[in-house]
Amino acid sequence: MKRVLIANRGEIACRIIRACHEEGLEAVAVFSEADRASPHVRAADAAVEIGPAPARESYLAVERLLDAARHSGADAVHPGYGFLSERAHFAEAVQAAGLIWVGPPPAAIRAMGEKTEARRRMERAGVPVVPGTVEPIADADTALAVAERVGFPVMLKAAAGGGGKGMRRVADPSGLAPGFRAARSEAESAFGDGSVYLEKFIDRPRHVEVQIVSDRHGRTVHVGERECSVQRRHQKLIEETPSPIVDPELRARMGLAAEQAAQAVDYQSAGTVEFLLAPDGAFYFLEMNTRIQVEHPVTEMVYGVDIVREQLRIAAGAHLSVPGGLEPRGHAIECRITSEDPLNGFLPATGRIAYLRIPSGPGVRWDGGIEVGSEVGLFYDPLLGKLIVWAEDRARAIRRMARALDEMLIVGLPTSQGFHRRVMDDPIFASGTYDIGYMERVGQALLDAPPDPHALRRAALATALAEHESRQVSVARDSGAPGASGESAWLRAARLRGLR
Repeated sequence: MKRVLIANRGEIACRIIRACHEEGLEAVAVFSEADRASPHVRAADAAVEIGPAPARESYLAVERLLDAARHSGADAVHPGYGFLSERAHFAEAVQAAGLIWVGPPPAAIRAMGEKTEARRRMERAGVPVVPGTVEPIADADTALAVAERVGFPVMLKAAAGGGGKGMRRVADPSGLAPGFRAARSEAESAFGDGSVYLEKFIDRPRHVEVQIVSDRHGRTVHVGERECSVQRRHQKLIEETPSPIVDPELRARMGLAAEQAAQAVDYQSAGTVEFLLAPDGAFYFLEMNTRIQVEHPVTEMVYGVDIVREQLRIAAGAHLSVPGGLEPRGHAIECRITSEDPLNGFLPATGRIAYLRIPSGPGVRWDGGIEVGSEVGLFYDPLLGKLIVWAEDRARAIRRMARALDEMLIVGLPTSQGFHRRVMDDPIFASGTYDIGYMERVGQALLDAPPDPHALRRAALATALAEHESRQVSVARDSGAPGASGESAWLRAARLRGLR
């Protein structure tokens, strides 16, 4: 393996390019017309245009990606996350083209991607699963019979997908039939498969996932857990490791279950086994993500493992270099910085990055896919980058993240930065006692809180910087200064801190 095509974009493409270079490999970027000037294009050793901005005509176009691999002389393909990363047919097409697939075997992707099949396999492997069905449910009457057996409330879930699509919570028998119809309709729309299954609803659980790596020689190792309970509509916002509630004994049990899950499908490469952790300490298999996770950096910071390089080495046939029995060292937190407006229901925002100041200092890492001048549109995921910090313990990590968020400056469009900063000051988050209902119970109150007067001073400084940058950029651009939408520079800067 000498040259790797990265079938992705943005921050994860930049991350994989760095890993390729450190491993002594050449990296080939692909880009849509909208991404022609993106940082990942320039960071690579070669780049190939693959089509128009819509993902279905570019990043989801299998034949165009394979043509790009052939044209560029790549001998391997890394899918990153999202797009085609968990599509078994893409992995098979890559291998059929004589290329190395940097990921798990297609059969493992298929087994874990079909949720009822995954539940069946986990039961056989002795991995705890939430009580419910291991087959798709035929109709609402059958769903009602199962729900009455396991007890309300229940969850209806799409068998062919995840990410919160095709999912409905049903509190009592009266909601079962309409919930079943809605879940089926949404699953059909999102995944082309309306099959749904049912499982017991676990009240106030935490979302805890375990990182595993497996090589082609039969060795599987878990690399600790990540706490992912701060999420909105089943999309994660903040992750940390280790979980503030997982002790060494529970970590060992969850790690063993994750290893058993991977071995049950002959897994190879990096992957993540996700669990629901109940208040009584019981945990249940939720799903397996057969790819690199967005939040993998917190594990790397605490355990000293380069997970993406490990993926590359495993794909090349090397033995796993990660030792077993690793213990967590310190604490890491990641905030997903997105082009979403927290003050407007987290609606996606568009614009041009007019000014960018990336925080630095001990224990601070930025995995980003933007730079000054980057155009942020609506074609792709709103993730701009990930701010990650490490410190000796959780309390220090929270303080370090607060400092890093204060130091960060992104001017040109609303972002989630201000919301993250408020979370760092929240006593419930600081206590570590939150669960997946955190956003419903606490999130809106954080957004409604009065602005910090000290933030107004920071906003004034940000305004000066933004205006200076705007004047510089306006000289070089025919389109004029960024942010010419009518919003004042003061308002744009203030919104960065989550102020009204």
